[in-house]
Amino acid sequence: MQRFSLGAILVLAMVGSGVEAKGLRERWRTRIAEGEQHAPGAQAMSYGKDVLQVLNYWPAPATNEAKKAPLIIFVHGGGWKRGSKDNATGKEKVGHYHQLGYAFASINYRLVPDAAVEQQAQDVADAVAFLRGKAATLGFDSDRIVLMGHSAGAHLVALVGTDMRYFAKAGLHPDAVRGVIPLDGAAYDVPRQMAEGGRFMAGTYEQAFGTDPARQKALSPALHAGQPNAPGFLILHVGRADGTAQSEELAAALRKAGTPVEIDALEGQGLRGHMQINRSMGDPDYPGTVIVDRWLKRLFGQ
Repeated sequence: MQRFSLGAILVLAMVGSGVEAKGLRERWRTRIAEGEQHAPGAQAMSYGKDVLQVLNYWPAPATNEAKKAPLIIFVHGGGWKRGSKDNATGKEKVGHYHQLGYAFASINYRLVPDAAVEQQAQDVADAVAFLRGKAATLGFDSDRIVLMGHSAGAHLVALVGTDMRYFAKAGLHPDAVRGVIPLDGAAYDVPRQMAEGGRFMAGTYEQAFGTDPARQKALSPALHAGQPNAPGFLILHVGRADGTAQSEELAAALRKAGTPVEIDALEGQGLRGHMQINRSMGDPDYPGTVIVDRWLKRLFGQ
């Protein structure tokens, strides 16, 4: 597993403007986004015609139980413009959830600027529909699916879990997934994120969400949290001011709508904590793993 020193992270956060500085930021962001290791044993599948509309699927371990396994679908981060199913799951997730008897999938989606965030959200919904359609063949329970996403992936799973237009276009009902787990996401309220997020990510947010206030609101999960929503949410965040504020706003909006939601703050600060929540999820010694395991056990009835 690739690690990054605090000094390296500070270089990324503090580097100034200009062509060389911009290139350095991009190289470090790419290394951070691609710093996780791909778990072996996956089946690669295409859920659409685009080269990026692909996913990896890891079947649940064979058991003698008549009850089919639940499925966790993971959506990678990367600022909506980078990242991959092949290296974004972290070192522990696949093995840990496999040990619990779950199937696991990690999806790619089309990337900004060649695709819009609206298309990315539709890719997530279409991947869910594709997997549900193959549940009998793949051997998992189509009625026990959870969407989990990190960073930009957290925004995307929250968006499809609140704005039912994406599920509807994919031929799905709101209960197509049993629950949604956003991991240290941002931009749940896009206009607020762009106003309060600071200069560090300003260019990324503008590239993803543009400058039209109506479009920004349309891509804000917290502003779509009136019913219908996915049946339940577990929102996790670390010690980042904007991530904390965005997570709390989304949780409040879901509660107001009557959608079951839990929210937990985890150890870790800033960019390092943001990386850790994804890298460490699935490690039995990581507090976030315990929280997710307990929630999944209740949700799946295991």
